[in-house]
Amino acid sequence: MFLNIFNKLIFFNIIFVLTLNFSIVFSLLCFPANSQNNNSNHVNVLMYHRFGELKYPSTNIKMSQFKEHVKEIKKDQYNVINLNDAIRAIKNQIKIPDKSISITIDDAYLSVFKNAWPILKENNLTFTLFVSTDVIDRKLSNYMNWDQIRELMDNGVTIGSQTKSHPHMHRLNYQKILYEIEYSNNRFVKELGIKPTIFAYPYGEYDLKTLNIIKNSGFVAAFGQHSGVAHISAGLFELPRFAMNENYGNIDRLKLSINALPMIVSDISPTDQLLKVNPPNFGFTLSPEIKPNKIVRCFASNNIPTNTSRLGKNRIEIRLETAFPRERGRINCTMEAPNGRWRWFGRQFLTK
Repeated sequence: MFLNIFNKLIFFNIIFVLTLNFSIVFSLLCFPANSQNNNSNHVNVLMYHRFGELKYPSTNIKMSQFKEHVKEIKKDQYNVINLNDAIRAIKNQIKIPDKSISITIDDAYLSVFKNAWPILKENNLTFTLFVSTDVIDRKLSNYMNWDQIRELMDNGVTIGSQTKSHPHMHRLNYQKILYEIEYSNNRFVKELGIKPTIFAYPYGEYDLKTLNIIKNSGFVAAFGQHSGVAHISAGLFELPRFAMNENYGNIDRLKLSINALPMIVSDISPTDQLLKVNPPNFGFTLSPEIKPNKIVRCFASNNIPTNTSRLGKNRIEIRLETAFPRERGRINCTMEAPNGRWRWFGRQFLTK
């Protein structure tokens, strides 16, 4: 009898060990060791305009540079996703891997279709094209036509709105902004059968009035042209993108951008991008979940000397020694992160 019980114990121990080992193997296969750290709610969004148009270096990327970019982002450590999925991840509706990238292209220049699209299609890379409808309707030679945009859409490209006439939106009154949105939406519905749900501010310019109109016009998110990692903390209607052009499009800048982490912030001031005071009294509060909490360094456009101070543990205040000399000015703030990465938070301002 004792031998019988002993044999049963051995049998059940063997079953337990086999079950435990199977569970461990299954977990390793389905959930790799670093999967908990890999789940992300931020996205590194790239912004392009022209491709291989050497007359316009500030908005153009050389084809040799772009091919380098594609080769890099195709590597296993990166994950290129559709912008709709990126927004869902930012809203914490889905989980995505760390180092997820979305590609956006503004203005629907013809070089997008002729030069970039064949490379993106060959490499099965999804992207979003932001379109202002007037230049397409006017059939300007340097822009795509509706048939070409339909071809992109039929191949899975997401179409976003950039208004009717690509204006400086903060200069328009409420009714004119609504007209820009409603007119372009009607053109999108007629030509493409869809009303875009993602918006890009022309020139990256907006004020609180514009932001609220976009928010209440059926869009789920809106993007500027300031640098940083897209994260919910800065708001769904002020999402940043890393601009890529000839001067800021070398492979090192790309790697820096697509490996960046968000600087999670709150209580951003001033709340309006359109400045009442130039230079601004710019500040924000760091989230306590940022660890390690390192030194924050901030830099202003036009090489304006910048003083950055920390109040208490998490409040960052930035003061510029001189005013922004142009209509648009930027401040970028960075913080060292583990494994050679950087946290990045940027803001664009408009002067009167």
